[in-house]
Formats: sequence, structure tokens, C-alpha cells
Amino acid sequence: MKKWAVAAAAVLLLFSGCSKKETVNGSVKGDKNENKVIEEEPKQEESYYFPLTGVQSETKTDGRAVAVMINNHPKARPQSGLNKADIVYEILAEGDITRFMAVFQSEKPTNIGPVRSARDYYIELAKGFKALYIAHGYSPEAQKMLNNNYVDNLNGMVYDGTLFKRSTTRQAPHNSYITYENILKGVELKHYKMDQTPPAFTFMKPEDTDKITGTDAKSVMIHYSNSGISNSIIEFDQTSKKYKRFSGGEQTVDMETNEPILLDNIFIVEAEHQVIDSAGHRDINLQSGGKAYLLQMGKVNELNWENRNGRIIPVKDGKEVPFVPGKTWVNVVPTDPGMAKSVSFRNN
Repeated sequence: MKKWAVAAAAVLLLFSGCSKKETVNGSVKGDKNENKVIEEEPKQEESYYFPLTGVQSETKTDGRAVAVMINNHPKARPQSGLNKADIVYEILAEGDITRFMAVFQSEKPTNIGPVRSARDYYIELAKGFKALYIAHGYSPEAQKMLNNNYVDNLNGMVYDGTLFKRSTTRQAPHNSYITYENILKGVELKHYKMDQTPPAFTFMKPEDTDKITGTDAKSVMIHYSNSGISNSIIEFDQTSKKYKRFSGGEQTVDMETNEPILLDNIFIVEAEHQVIDSAGHRDINLQSGGKAYLLQMGKVNELNWENRNGRIIPVKDGKEVPFVPGKTWVNVVPTDPGMAKSVSFRNN
């Protein structure tokens, strides 16, 4: 019996040792698995770019553009808000006076103006951006388009004294202003939507801007009239790599901040102009395309312009030419007298 007892004890010890060994081995294996660090691939941050400037942003860049008609009469200078515009269109209204359509999307100015009346060709440009259109007054053709809701709009003829305010330091019609806050109040009042992001222009990479080739052109004079009331000179500043604009011998700046308008692209296009009534209203052909100049980084290139889905774009050999990231100014000049007499370059 003693022998059997000893044998049984030995067997129990053997099984006990195996069990402990398996437990230890199992725990070791488990520890290795538990302590193993799983390396996750770093998440790539999404890049956002403003559609009308090509400038990168850390946050989303969607949202509707707002296009505002701005007065360029000498009594309306300096204007408010132009320094915040992504792109500005300068076109003749009546006589030899030009008018601006400033398009805002990446920046929202506090105060904008003086606001001036609508024209049909500006309305067409605003529609190409899916923009909310702001004006104070209208030509007969523009009035028909706005009354038919061709574009969402707010007009000072309806909201003078409410959304639009009159400055006491200037005389009408050079004293109508609207704040961006009041634009949003108008949006709410009219039940408009502000989520219609405009289609993006094509932009070159920032590192490619130093590779731009072309003819040297440090300044350009744009001639709209013999009186010189709307003529402007645009000069390239080598230090800032930006263009400065001058009108009537004075630099174009913001009235509130005195901040200069600094530009990255000067796009000059030639289009047919025709006076259509005794008031001097014009029909301007912004559909058929034509000759153009594009100034970037102190260089100028002759190319063409086309209207693609309501937007005027620079084109060469059928391909869209990219803009330098930043702000753009578009000058539309008449085919008569044409580019040769309307535009002159200097390299000093």
C-alpha cells in the first residue's frame, strides 16, 4: 500500500508541474501579446483651399460668394471693403466712369461701399459665381433681371435706410453703404441660402510662382478716357511680390483702415462695347472671348480669355492658365479703341 501511495503522489506531482508549466508558458505568451504596441499610420491632415484665391486654410472653405457693386467716382474714393475682395471686376458704366464688382468669399469686410447701381453684364458675372448680388439702383435691363429673380439679390432701392445706410460725410449717390452683418440680415429676411460655394479657379502651386516667364512689365497704365477720371496705374512691388493700384494719382486703399489694395493677378480683357440708349447704358459682350493680358510676378503674357460657365478665365492654346494664389483684379477694356491704345506697359 505504501508503494502505491508513493507512486500516486509522484504522479500527482508530475501533473501538477506540467499544469504550472503550461500556465506559466501561457501567461508569458499572453504578456507578449498584451504588451505588443500596434503602430497606427499617422493621419494625413486634409487640405482646404479658398476657391477664388487658391489660398490654403486650416478650416473648411465652403460658403457662398457675395458680389457687391462699388462706386468708382472720384467723390466715392477711397472705398470701403475692396481690400477684402477675392476678385474685383472693373468695367465702364456710363460715359467714362468705371464701376467695380467686388466678390467676397474668403474674407468678410465689416463695411462695404459706396454701393452703386446694377448693370446686366455684372449680374451675369455674379451668376457665374452663384453669388448673392448687392446693388443700389439698376439700369432698365438690370431691373428686369432682378425683378425676375435671375439672381438672389438685395437692392438699396428696397432697403434704403434699413439694410443700406447713408453716410453723412458724402453726398448721394456716393454715400450708400452696407455692412456684412446687414447682408446676413437680408439673407435671413429673403430666406436665401449661403451654402452655394462658387466654382474654383485654377491656381498654380506657391513654389511655382518664381518660375513664371514672360515679358518684364513692372507697371501698366489702363486708359479708359481722355479725362483720366477712371484711368489707373498698377505697379509691381518687388519686395512684397504684390501689385499696388493707383487712381487719380493716389494709391487705392481702404477708407476705414488705410490698408492698401494688394493684388497677385492683373487680368486685362478686351470686349465689345456698344451704347444702347440716350442715357449711355452699354451692352458689353462678355461671352465671345477675345484678347487678354495676364500680369503675374512682374511679368506679362499675351493670351486669350473665354467665358466658361459664366466665368471669365485666361486661356492659352485652349488650356486654362492658372492664377497665382491670392487676389485678382480684372479690367475689361473696349475693343474700340482696343488694347493698343487702352493698355501701356513700362519696365521701370
